[in-house]
Amino acid sequence: MSNEFNTTVLGDKRMAADVVDVLIVGSGFAGMAMAIKLRDAGFTDLLIIEKAAEVGGTWRDNVYPGCACDIPSHLYSLSFAPKADWSRLYPQQPEIYEYLQTVANKFALRPAIQFNTILQEAAWDEQAAHWVVTTNSGVITARVLISGMGGLHIPAFPKLPGLARFEGKMFHSAQWDHGYDLRGKNVAVVGTGASAIQFVPQIASQVAKLAVFQRTPPWIVPKPDRAMAAWEKKLLTFEPYRRAFRKFLFWLHELRVLAFLGNRQALKLAGHMAGKHMRQQVSDAALLRKLTPDYQIGCKRVMISNDYYPALARPNVALITDGIAEVRAHSIVDAKGGEWPVDAMILGTGFEVTSAYKHWKITGAGGQALGALWDKTGMRAFKGVAVAGFPNFFMLLGPHTALGHNSVVIMIEAQVQYIVDALTRLRGRGLPAMAVTPPAQTAFIDELKRKLAGTVWQDGGCASWYKDEHGFVSTIWPGSAASYQRALRAADLRDYQLLATHTAN
Repeated sequence: MSNEFNTTVLGDKRMAADVVDVLIVGSGFAGMAMAIKLRDAGFTDLLIIEKAAEVGGTWRDNVYPGCACDIPSHLYSLSFAPKADWSRLYPQQPEIYEYLQTVANKFALRPAIQFNTILQEAAWDEQAAHWVVTTNSGVITARVLISGMGGLHIPAFPKLPGLARFEGKMFHSAQWDHGYDLRGKNVAVVGTGASAIQFVPQIASQVAKLAVFQRTPPWIVPKPDRAMAAWEKKLLTFEPYRRAFRKFLFWLHELRVLAFLGNRQALKLAGHMAGKHMRQQVSDAALLRKLTPDYQIGCKRVMISNDYYPALARPNVALITDGIAEVRAHSIVDAKGGEWPVDAMILGTGFEVTSAYKHWKITGAGGQALGALWDKTGMRAFKGVAVAGFPNFFMLLGPHTALGHNSVVIMIEAQVQYIVDALTRLRGRGLPAMAVTPPAQTAFIDELKRKLAGTVWQDGGCASWYKDEHGFVSTIWPGSAASYQRALRAADLRDYQLLATHTAN
């Protein structure tokens, strides 16, 4: 690993801390970046709680074969924690996980992390102006609560008739069972999302037969991955070049948003590229028809892969698009009555993104439960980081902040900067709490709706995890990453109610 980190000690190790100024939930990219930048701004009394025994978040938990990132390494990393010696242009899970562990070590974050600690409930105490957070390890009182949990940590399981009767081996791709030997087995894969696109090519040559059940085909473009040469790694130790290379990658990916925002020329070019890639790799006409999407490119997440289509063309692989009618003890029956013998079933059905909040028990001012609120309105958050009625509660990777074209780490750093600025301004006023005003949040959501009109995410003709159950695109930022950076450059306290020791509805 590169040694290009600044070292900051966050303080003595906390054990079962019960009172802190700032509590951060999660130790992935978001949680660790938040802690580092808060410390730099003088917020020394902070604690990270982590449900697992190690840092890493998504990249700790997802260890399926072929797990990798679809954003280049030098862009999918923290700008203030560069790594010059990435082994590949696109990073694979083990190296990203190692990078995150190194960040924790180099910035001396581990003393500020309480591992194996699960957030069970959080309630705002209006009189004392602080959060009371219940965990499996005890109760923690915190003035500020920051969620770094992200949206890719609760596996989504399909509701299939008879699934409970299945007697073979079954696991979700996010809970991969490496102790189970797939060799020589009849295996079924349910789902063809981002995870399946990566692991299907890895297991196709090992299994006896592979049945891939597809509901909606994804658009797939080539993956320009390669090993980084020794001379490139050496050149990337030169800071000006490394910064220039990262900026080049950033703007190269920013161009892709033009298609998603409705630019017809860019949309046509992107669709042509993906279609050409498919036709070059798939010669069978029947398979080609099954793999051709009937919606605009970008409406669902665009995948990158060079080996998925060839894997589906193998003689031992079948792509089933008729839907699943029933799961039996040792087989799956499709909607046309075809029965597929199955020894093992792998669920590549993604995560609960727009419904993850249903697992949270967070209660704000006036006893308002966040889950109940969002059940009525859908996920809504001011600039993706704050919610009206929930003082001193901030989110990283909250609603409206996902990207379909660039690095989510860029978004995380913008959110971190904004939250640090907001808390610094609040500290300057000598007050303990702040809450975004309902008018500010409403105006922000109205602006989002205007920007979403005409985009592929809203009008691209598909159903996707970008949309919530209300039909609103609640996950995606409807613009460039650069526009989000501008929107979060500084916190305007006019958008907030500043609070003393008592908070009103």
